[in-house]
Amino acid sequence: MSELDADDRQDLKDSDYAFPKERKEPLCDADHVRNAVARFDQVEGVSDKERDEAWDRIQKAAKKYDVHLSEKSWHELGKSS
Repeated sequence: MSELDADDRQDLKDSDYAFPKERKEPLCDADHVRNAVARFDQVEGVSDKERDEAWDRIQKAAKKYDVHLSEKSWHELGKSS
């Protein structure tokens, strides 16, 4: 995965993050989209509404960067198929 240093992160817009208010889980390339999905449950202090909105952003970024998501909802994360 491409590393983002502090300057790179500062240059990103809030809308470039799955959780923009917290500036957590950047969605700037395919690797970061996959990482955001893998770490989704680790983000603390957010409401279910914020998770719904973050999942929408992740799905849009996944489509943009051609990342296949097997889950249709964030509620499915961590559950075996």
